[in-house]
Amino acid sequence: MQLYNKLSAKERSELIDEAGKNRLTLSFYQYAKIGNPQVFRDHLFITWNALDVLGRIYVAHEGINGQLSLPADRFNEFKTHLDSISFLEGIRLNIAIEQDNKSFLKLKVKVRDKIVADGLNDDTFDVTNKGIHLGAEQFNAFIEDENTVLVDMRNHYESEIGHFKNAVTPDVDTFRDSLDIIEADLKDHKEDKNLVMYCTGGIRCEKASAYFKHKGFKNVYQLEGGIIEYTRQVKEKNLENKFLGQNFVFDDRRVERISDDVVANCHQCGQPFDVHTNCANEACHLLFIQCDTCKEKMENCCSTACMEINRLPYEEQKALRKGKGNSNDIFKKGRADHLPFKKDLRNIFETLNINKE
Repeated sequence: MQLYNKLSAKERSELIDEAGKNRLTLSFYQYAKIGNPQVFRDHLFITWNALDVLGRIYVAHEGINGQLSLPADRFNEFKTHLDSISFLEGIRLNIAIEQDNKSFLKLKVKVRDKIVADGLNDDTFDVTNKGIHLGAEQFNAFIEDENTVLVDMRNHYESEIGHFKNAVTPDVDTFRDSLDIIEADLKDHKEDKNLVMYCTGGIRCEKASAYFKHKGFKNVYQLEGGIIEYTRQVKEKNLENKFLGQNFVFDDRRVERISDDVVANCHQCGQPFDVHTNCANEACHLLFIQCDTCKEKMENCCSTACMEINRLPYEEQKALRKGKGNSNDIFKKGRADHLPFKKDLRNIFETLNINKE
């Protein structure tokens, strides 16, 4: 019985081409009590592998978080299977705004301690006491209210290329980092402001809203289904789109364009641009924003040092890396002193024009 992926990304890519079928990219999450995550994980892998599902799914005692793709003509089978699981019956599926048959090239179902790395002790607060969910129309009205503080619960590299108008965008590397910053900066406004949060698909706001209510915030709200569902509702209901730029996604597509606005800049020359790339030097692999001109000039590298290394024969590059471990920058997201135009995001008080006591 196969319980793990056996094909390489290249092999899977070739199979997708041969099949010639359109695939759907979607995501979902659900907080629920799962008694034996490993058994549940194996059940999902066996069933979904047979349906040609590909993606990244995390299972934990607290629930499930999935981002995946599957053949469009097998969607009904997939949905029937979800509905056969009591806590997933009727679950909202966030269908990707922009489709790509190769958004995922492997099926990875992993057991984790948590479905989102939030660093919180869930025993210290009621995780089910969540904020009020807002649909797109309600959300648009709330964020125009002068008593609303709109907070982006994503990381700096996500919000830099796209965010809602007038949103607070904490300059953080992780979801956990943002929680204490937001609480500290808004400690004097726990009762007189509406705290409205959003993220990509809603999962980070589920935990954050319960956490902030535990911390004494009285009026806590979250965008139902995140940016993905918001965009769907805006199109379906012909609402004003208040999101500027692109939505960062965690698959091979990397982004979905929500509006034509370009709100970011090339980290090397400062020209308006909003497409991320990874440094071609595998020992660096830094994720950063690089325009087409700089990509050609710098040979898809983040620095001249990386460019020189990347020009070496592959075996020499491997020899240089041997025994040194990964660079501190590897897999980092736009954090490097040699990127002169990395945007410094404004802090909460500058954004809100709230004076510290």
